[in-house]
Amino acid sequence: MQIDTYLDQIGSWLLTSGLRVLFILVLTLIAMKVVSMVISKLFVKFKKHKDDDEFNKRADTLGSVIRYILNIGIVLVAAMMILNEIGIEIGPILAAAGIVGLAVGFGAQKLVQDVISGFFILLEDQIRVGDVVQIADKGGLVEKVNLRMVVLRDLAGNVHYVRNGQIDVVTNMTKDYSRYLFNIGVAYRENVDEVIDVIKEVDEALRNDPEYKDDILEPIEVLGLDEFADSALVIKARTTTKPIKQWRVAREFNRRLKKRFDEKDIEIPFPHRTLYIGTDKKGESPPLHLAVEEDQGLDIKEKTR
Repeated sequence: MQIDTYLDQIGSWLLTSGLRVLFILVLTLIAMKVVSMVISKLFVKFKKHKDDDEFNKRADTLGSVIRYILNIGIVLVAAMMILNEIGIEIGPILAAAGIVGLAVGFGAQKLVQDVISGFFILLEDQIRVGDVVQIADKGGLVEKVNLRMVVLRDLAGNVHYVRNGQIDVVTNMTKDYSRYLFNIGVAYRENVDEVIDVIKEVDEALRNDPEYKDDILEPIEVLGLDEFADSALVIKARTTTKPIKQWRVAREFNRRLKKRFDEKDIEIPFPHRTLYIGTDKKGESPPLHLAVEEDQGLDIKEKTR
C-alpha cells in the first residue's frame, strides 16, 4: 500500500513539476543553441570585411568568450528554476554562493581585471601579433595576445610577459602605417634651403630604389627649420612607411644623407665650446697652461705658456 502511495506521488510529480523541469531543460538547450548560432553568424558577417588572419583569430576568441559567458548565464538561470521545481529553497544557496563568490572575487580580482582588460584590448583591436608596442614601461614585438597577458620580445631578445590588468596606455608604433621623425642638424653657416633640397633629393633616390620603394608610402615631409640649437640648426622631417619598416628605411636614409652631405661639403656639427681667458686693466691676458696627455705607452706632455 505504501509503495502504491509513493508511486502515485512520483507519477503526480512527473505530470506536474517533472514536465516543467523537462520543459526547462529543453528550453535551456534551445537557448544555448540559438546563442551559438547568432554569435557565429554575427562574427562570420563581421569577418567578411576583414581579410586578415590575425583579425579573424581575434574575432573567434571574442566570439567564444561571449558564447561562454551567455551559456553560463543560461545554465545558472535554468538551474535555479529546476531547484525551485524540486522543492529546494534557493535563497540559502544564493546567500552561500554570494559569500563564496565574494571570497573568490577578492582572491582572484587581479585575474578578473586581466580578463576584462584583455577582452577590451581584443575587442578594440589595440594590439596585434607582429605589432611593435610600448606598454607598462616595456617595449618590443608582440608575439602573443590573449585574455590574460601580452607577450613581448625586445630588440635584445628578452621576452616580457605583461598582464593585461597592468596596461593603462598602449603606444602602438605599427598601427596601419608607421612614421619616422628626423631631427637633422647642420652648421649655422649652411643654407637651410639647400639642405632641404638635399634631403628631398636623397628621399627621392631612396623611393626609386627597388629594395626600398615598396616600403615607403609617401615622399618625405620636411616640416622646416625647427630649432636654433646650441651648435646646430635643426631641420625636422618625417617619412611614412609600411608598418614596422620605418627603422629600416630611416637607417638607409641616414647613411645616404651623410654621404650626400660629405659630397656637398655640408657640415654636420658637433658641440663647440669657446674659452674666454679675459683681460686685466692693462689689456693683458693671464698665462694659459695647456697640457696634452696620451696614455698608450707614450708619456708626452706639452706645456704652452
